[in-house]
Amino acid sequence: MKIIVTGGSGLVGQAMQSVCHDSEHTMIFLSSADCNLLEKDQVKQLFENERPDAVIHLAACVGGLFKNMNQKVEMYEKNMLMNHNVLSCCHEYYVKKMVSCLSTCIFPDKTTYPINESMLHDGPPHSSNDAYAYAKRMLEVQSKAYQEQYNDNFICVIPTNIYGEHDNYSLQDAHVIPALIHKCYLAKQKGEPFVVCGTGSPLRQFIYSKDLAKLLMWSLLEYQEKDPIILSVSENDEVSIAQVAYLIAQEYNYEDHMVFDTSYSDGQYKKTADNGKLMRLHPTVSFTNIQTGIHHAVTWFNQNVSSCRK
Repeated sequence: MKIIVTGGSGLVGQAMQSVCHDSEHTMIFLSSADCNLLEKDQVKQLFENERPDAVIHLAACVGGLFKNMNQKVEMYEKNMLMNHNVLSCCHEYYVKKMVSCLSTCIFPDKTTYPINESMLHDGPPHSSNDAYAYAKRMLEVQSKAYQEQYNDNFICVIPTNIYGEHDNYSLQDAHVIPALIHKCYLAKQKGEPFVVCGTGSPLRQFIYSKDLAKLLMWSLLEYQEKDPIILSVSENDEVSIAQVAYLIAQEYNYEDHMVFDTSYSDGQYKKTADNGKLMRLHPTVSFTNIQTGIHHAVTWFNQNVSSCRK
């Protein structure tokens, strides 16, 4: 098959390049330099030229808690636009299967735990990321509409918090692990406290990017259902932000200099996801433990600090 991967230069796209380098399929990893997914004419020309058999749609306008809170218009409009352009071209050019990435942050704020795939639309998401969350929810709604009206094989997967090499390490806009890695690196360089925003008490399930990359290929090639599926470590592997910060500080031998700035919002306390469906359908799946994954992420950042996204 010829498989297009949007967002091919990002965190998960780079992980897919790493784990799929010897794939029997033709993999085309797109970056924004190759095609601006916000421009329908460019997307249509891409599909006209490449005629892909399958698409893994990773591209999104993403960021951490504070970007979601402060740039709601961009988070909503850019994601809605690129998702519409990619899905409509997948339909128009007879793509045999499309896998799109959602996020656990799109689940209802007021809910019971663990959350599962059937609870996606049971209530509004947390107000801190509602614009992004609704745009991602609409990606699931649009995929299902194409299934029902045209019998298109467009499915969605729901990974939990992703981390790994090639992340965005911006201090303002990054997700929690890369932002904390960068902060700890700078704090040690300057001999200053390693400041963790918030109380450190929120709980998250983190999935290492290369583990997710393998699961995305499994979702494309092996997963036969039409409904979404959560791609996650188990709820027993949920860790606090404080634990994550401590593991990062350990990598820099700087754990005695951690402080918590409780004037910052914690955001959503937990969003525990149930990976039971994944384990039932793919019982041999294994996951990188958080300590090993953070070691890989920190090592990569230290080696690429001058050139990485930040």
